[in-house]
Amino acid sequence: MPKLVLASSSPYRAQLLEKLGIAFTQASPDIDEAPLPQESPAELVERLAIEKAKVLANNHPQSLIIGSDQVAHFQGEIIGKPGDFENATKQLSKFSGHCVEFITGLCLLNSTSEQYQCDIVSFKVHFRQLSLQQISNYLKKEEPFNCAGSFKSEGLGISLFSRLEGDDPNSLIGLPLIRLIDMLSQEGMDPLHME
Repeated sequence: MPKLVLASSSPYRAQLLEKLGIAFTQASPDIDEAPLPQESPAELVERLAIEKAKVLANNHPQSLIIGSDQVAHFQGEIIGKPGDFENATKQLSKFSGHCVEFITGLCLLNSTSEQYQCDIVSFKVHFRQLSLQQISNYLKKEEPFNCAGSFKSEGLGISLFSRLEGDDPNSLIGLPLIRLIDMLSQEGMDPLHME
């Protein structure tokens, strides 16, 4: 049985992967994540998910390597991680009453065969009308400054939304588990058939 490797330093993705009950290791791919000129959000996350998996292939032979990348997309603009309170306030103020699309690229690379499966998963978040006080209170409580879109949906961030739209709520956190299970099954690693 091949080893499973998560090509990410994200504790959030690791927590999601733990749900499947399959032993895995985690390694940071350390790549340049800047978008290329004229690259769409979907093209960006697909390219980065594949690159993250491929960069670890030499150090992880006989492994299945999971690469994943996510961007938030709002009114034609890619939204990054805010980094601080001020930028997070600006992001959430812009999103108030609007819809933000999260696009996640997912790649599963078999480092033995060098074959990979890749998919792009979309998830839409509809924000409530938020006052500056609500935004400030939320940011002080959760400090989501290293999260694209300035929230943690698995925590109090859920209170910011009026509606969620998509097939897999895990994709909002950065790892679409439903699609990943399909990919793992294609490689003979079905979580429901493992001891």
